[in-house]
Amino acid sequence: MSTDLVRYSVTDQIAEIVLDRAPVNALSIPLIDALLAALAKARDDDAVRAVIISSAHKVFCAGLDLDIVRGKPAIETKTFLERLYFALNDTQYRMGKPTIAAIDGAVRAGGMTIAISCDMIVAGDGSTFGYPEIDVGLIPAIHFVQLPRLVGKHQAFGPLFLGEPFDAATAFRMGLLSEVVPKGTALARAGEIARKLAAKSPIVMKIGRDAFMRAVDADFRRSVENTAESFVVVASTEDCQEGLNAFVEKRAPNYKGR
Repeated sequence: MSTDLVRYSVTDQIAEIVLDRAPVNALSIPLIDALLAALAKARDDDAVRAVIISSAHKVFCAGLDLDIVRGKPAIETKTFLERLYFALNDTQYRMGKPTIAAIDGAVRAGGMTIAISCDMIVAGDGSTFGYPEIDVGLIPAIHFVQLPRLVGKHQAFGPLFLGEPFDAATAFRMGLLSEVVPKGTALARAGEIARKLAAKSPIVMKIGRDAFMRAVDADFRRSVENTAESFVVVASTEDCQEGLNAFVEKRAPNYKGR
């Protein structure tokens, strides 16, 4: 685990995993690997009864580092997706203890993947959410599976294909969040919930959570594999590379339709 990218600590049976890649926790392969290592450490520590994921910065996570797909071969993009989509899902699926995302800032794209992978999401009322991939020539692939399951087809389509940010009140109304709390208090509230969960029988929690994960998973992995392939195909198109370059160069994209 890279302590430069993720901070890990345990207090009173609660593991806190803090994303710490300044300034916006842009997702790189080393950051994802550090997050996975921290989650595995919490999973394997019998003294840990609950886990909180938070951010050291004003932004919870702004999404992937565009250098992962900008001008890169498809195999490199697929390597990243295998970590963010499959390894993260598999690790969370087998955690055996509850995980809570504590958000007090902006969450976008791949940051949504991390948040939604948790069992609960507690957000400050100043937080904002969004799937801006479409505006840089990408698709929010995994969220084609995740979001409709959480909020329904018609609530999901607009955020995924308009790419516009939405506030915490909207996210809660959609059913995306567990709780909305005053700005600056999400971590404290997540700690309160985590302590209540940690007080339960760990073996009952593990058996119960495993059963819950099986009940809600259905054919999730197979569906995500299909969308991951679509992401890789999109990333290799001329329009995607034009969108990424335009974003970096701060200009309007000139899409060609290929």
